[in-house]
Amino acid sequence: MNKTTFIIPAVVVAAIVLMSSIFVVNEKQKALVLQFGQIKAVKEKPGLAFKIPMIQEVVYYDDRILSLDTETIEVLPSDSRRLVVDAFARYRISDPVRFRQAVGVGGVRRAESRLQGILSAQIREVLGTDQVTSDSILSDDRSALSQRIRDNARAQAMTLGIEVVDVRLKQTNLPDQLLNETFAKMRSDRERLAEDERARGREAAQRVRALADRTRTETLSEANRDANITRGEADAERNRIFAEAYGADPEFFAFYRSLQAYERALQGGNSSLVITPDSQFFEYFNGEVSQNALTAVQAPAPAAATDAPQAPAEPAQDAAPAAPAQTAPAVPADN
Repeated sequence: MNKTTFIIPAVVVAAIVLMSSIFVVNEKQKALVLQFGQIKAVKEKPGLAFKIPMIQEVVYYDDRILSLDTETIEVLPSDSRRLVVDAFARYRISDPVRFRQAVGVGGVRRAESRLQGILSAQIREVLGTDQVTSDSILSDDRSALSQRIRDNARAQAMTLGIEVVDVRLKQTNLPDQLLNETFAKMRSDRERLAEDERARGREAAQRVRALADRTRTETLSEANRDANITRGEADAERNRIFAEAYGADPEFFAFYRSLQAYERALQGGNSSLVITPDSQFFEYFNGEVSQNALTAVQAPAPAAATDAPQAPAEPAQDAAPAAPAQTAPAVPADN
């Protein structure tokens, strides 16, 4: 047989053995070299490493900071006001040897289960002390409380080869029943305040309306008073002028008043007037009285002109058909 026949398989076997004895640790990992379950080497730095093929195996652990969300738990602060709290933690595997010894083949899942138990116990212990109230948990003091929880959990987590980097209270609420009761109380308080505000608004609006009504009434009363005074003065002035004119020529104004009466009584339409011919209503239609009245209209008496130069001329000109509409208010002068 040719030597090449033996060399090639030997080289292949040697290459396989060499490749199986080399492993790579990257910058995100830590590695343990196990031999029949026993830890033989720890590789924390990235790079190439060697192991015994077929006998030793390599277990990798994440060297980065990992996140863990705790389950929601119920705590009872010192003021007996129950709260529902959940938190989250940041941790990393600081000691892979101790981590392997603590969790065995369960790995990260088993470690997180144990770490969650530690965190839940510390949350109950810290938030349930006599010095902690629900108000302090909901205030700025929660940051200090989170640090206390982190410090207490870090000491216990070191037994697992885990370093607790940070713990934060993520959400703090009341239980559902108390939350509904609280919301109902807040709603009723706000409705009561809103009703008080509306009542005060209605009261203020009523005061404003009352003041406006009073101001309106006073303004109208003053305006009506001033109008009545002005109207009375105007009527007095009218009556004075009319009396002066009437006193200047009584006969003419008696004739003028009769013409106004004729105009009002003998208007067009279907109305009829039945009266005797010798009635005083037609006294200015009979003979000399009518002629004297017409003469008085055409030539006013000198005495009237002397007493009131302008007054007789105006009524004489107003004797035309358009005049009665302007002098119609003269009726009260008879009284």
